[in-house]
Amino acid sequence: MAIWIATLLGIVQGIFMFVPVSSTAHLVLTQHWLIGQGHELPPPESPEMILFDLVVHVGTLVSIVYVFRRSLWQLSGGILRESWQWAARRGEARREMLYFRLGMLCVLSVVATAAVGFTLKAAFEQVFANPVLIAGTLTLTGVLLWWTDRLSRRPLGLRKLNPRIATVIGVAQGFALVPGLSRSGMTIVFGLFSGLKRRWAAEYSFFLAIPTILAATAVQSLDVFNHDGLGDLSWSALITGFVVSAVVGVVSLKMVLFFLYRSSLKVFSIYVWILAFLVLFGFLDTGVMYGH
Repeated sequence: MAIWIATLLGIVQGIFMFVPVSSTAHLVLTQHWLIGQGHELPPPESPEMILFDLVVHVGTLVSIVYVFRRSLWQLSGGILRESWQWAARRGEARREMLYFRLGMLCVLSVVATAAVGFTLKAAFEQVFANPVLIAGTLTLTGVLLWWTDRLSRRPLGLRKLNPRIATVIGVAQGFALVPGLSRSGMTIVFGLFSGLKRRWAAEYSFFLAIPTILAATAVQSLDVFNHDGLGDLSWSALITGFVVSAVVGVVSLKMVLFFLYRSSLKVFSIYVWILAFLVLFGFLDTGVMYGH
């Protein structure tokens, strides 16, 4: 993979990671387009290319850490402190333990995601090779986003987050492993459907991305290095994609928070429907559809 291609894919990931229009779909469609134009890179469904996609996802985790640095510092410090209190069984300190409970709920969401991901992994990976299927999942994402803007004011704060809601969000995130189903979109939408206020649905979604994407990257890395290694990829391409996605992701995350808090996600619905139409009817030369 040429460095300029790694840079381009890092920009695509950085722009679309937090915008609820599926960054993976944009990565895969861009990869199909590049292959269709005669550029050399591994097939989008190959283990090494899926690893590259995950590495640029990890890059955008840096964006989350930067934008939410104060909240993350408070959350991580609270989890450590309250975990110690729980282990020591310090009487009254055990009653509240908001941060410890949030940490456990995050674990539950990740487990639910893993259950869906491992069960349906082979089926999900087939979508990477089929832009027509991606058009269908993009259409579904648009429907969910449009519906979200029509919801009434949500009543539940962070303290009302419970195992049922955490499981629902985790399962939604598991299905978002399919290209075209936005991870941020699915988790925020189903958080809202479960009654969470917009702010907490968004922050829980982005915090949940950190352990989920790190775990997925670790699993995929083991799969790649236990077989044929990086193949046509180079460490310089991986590092370039990582750095570029991290920098661009900061701007993207701040933009999506602006729209989300103002109940303006339907603008993204229109975008994904247009993109799905262009892909489905061949206006975007993705290579696979034209036999290249």
